[in-house]
Amino acid sequence: MRKLVLTALIIAIGACKTVPLTGRKQVALIPGAQMNAMAVDQYQQVLSQSKVIKGTAQAQMVERVGQKIASAVERYLRQKGHADMVKDFKWEFALIDENVANAWCMPGGKVAFYTGIMGICQDEAGIAVVMGHEIAHAVASHGSERMSQGLIQQMGGVALQVAINDQPEKTKSLYMTAYGIGSQYGAMLPFSRLHESEADKMGLVFMGMAGYDPREAPKFWERMAAQSGGNQPPEFMSTHPSHSTRIKDLNANMGEAMKYYLQTQQGQ
Repeated sequence: MRKLVLTALIIAIGACKTVPLTGRKQVALIPGAQMNAMAVDQYQQVLSQSKVIKGTAQAQMVERVGQKIASAVERYLRQKGHADMVKDFKWEFALIDENVANAWCMPGGKVAFYTGIMGICQDEAGIAVVMGHEIAHAVASHGSERMSQGLIQQMGGVALQVAINDQPEKTKSLYMTAYGIGSQYGAMLPFSRLHESEADKMGLVFMGMAGYDPREAPKFWERMAAQSGGNQPPEFMSTHPSHSTRIKDLNANMGEAMKYYLQTQQGQ
């Protein structure tokens, strides 16, 4: 056991990289190309097993907002010298008919919204809040980081291809959990809350650059809090920050996002 832990630590230290948008160090054992390839298969599998809504006003809004946020992300990364982070992204946006308040973005820009969150979004600005946040997860490689942690904790840091060959179902479960398609309460919990806060901050900038007012983000989370009816678990037991913490942090990070938003308004 001690040898296994030591091996995992050595692997983790050797695979550290920096999140360009925040400067935070992260463990990344899995090349982006591999994560993107898995995303194509997993995304199509989810869509094939779901009722995907097309052509409606809501579906068109998801697509429209998604394309605007994607364009803003690419522009932002070019300005910061990190255009390579999304050079292989092939953006797709789907609306799934299921009454759950959820959305997610896999590597390579594979996005899904569920109809259960559309009423809370209310309009394009609300969709942009969620879209910016979820795309931020993919841009910052949060899923890859979480999956790397899972490979270390559950499989001793084996290579992804070995994990796929030897334990395909367990590897698939790790992947789905890493991208918010599953749920887990365990050792990775603190990292998940950190990722959520990081994605909130980045998402504000992305929606602002896309021309959506970042001040709509706290309003969205106020509606989400009202929707939950006070049934949210204590923050230390949740993979997400509490609604009140999230709203406070969003307001604290509003200044930078507003600069980008006001620039888009001046250019109109």
